[in-house]
Amino acid sequence: MEEILLTGGNAIDGVVRVGSTVRKPWSAATPSVLAYMRAMRDAGVDVPVVYGQDAQGRQVTEFVPGCLAMDSRPLSLSEVSRVGRLVRAIHDASAAFGPDSGSTWITNITAPRADLICHNDLAPWNLLIGDRWVFIDWDAAAPSTRLWDLAYAAQAFTLNDASANPSEAARALASFIDGYSADDELRAALPVTMWQRITAMHELLKNSHVAGTQPWGTMFTTGHGDHWNTVTQFVRENESLWAEAIQAAR
Repeated sequence: MEEILLTGGNAIDGVVRVGSTVRKPWSAATPSVLAYMRAMRDAGVDVPVVYGQDAQGRQVTEFVPGCLAMDSRPLSLSEVSRVGRLVRAIHDASAAFGPDSGSTWITNITAPRADLICHNDLAPWNLLIGDRWVFIDWDAAAPSTRLWDLAYAAQAFTLNDASANPSEAARALASFIDGYSADDELRAALPVTMWQRITAMHELLKNSHVAGTQPWGTMFTTGHGDHWNTVTQFVRENESLWAEAIQAAR
């Protein structure tokens, strides 16, 4: 059967579509990641079906038709809220997931603590929108915290354009957090944690550039470094606006 190279991401070397499946390189973390994905589906979260390993040793998962959210029209406030609900469903299912003691995880940004397993890249470039709304690319799943993962997702979906009107961005952020049904503790911590999480992303790219680690090193010099630096400033400078919007929306 024909293999079709999939494009559109930043770290997708060797990712192909074969019929109704996606084939990706197998890593030391793949067995743990696939077990996590299966657990998410068992808990009622719509993630790509896991099929296992093919004859070439690659991981095999379901190909989900749809358009990436980053390539679609801007999401409405109600759609942003829907994404917030989806992220909450993932976190709640993750909180009930108990990985095996020998599980292996590969992550590029270490979380402050390890409270639950998180996707770690719940962003518009990993959300397929179509008949189903499905997050893909679970390979960076690893121990993290609800706050750290939520801060990244909320920022990526609502505060990732430093040229946007801050008031409009704040409304989108509030819709996302309301969709998530964040409690008081999360709402209070998010404004600071969002720019801290973005700073960690920028540091990953910068340090990878110095060390020659790919694909992050090249991404740093091809626009991603400048983007995350600018967005960090945008999110940090408007911290009080985000806090007010998050608290007032309820």
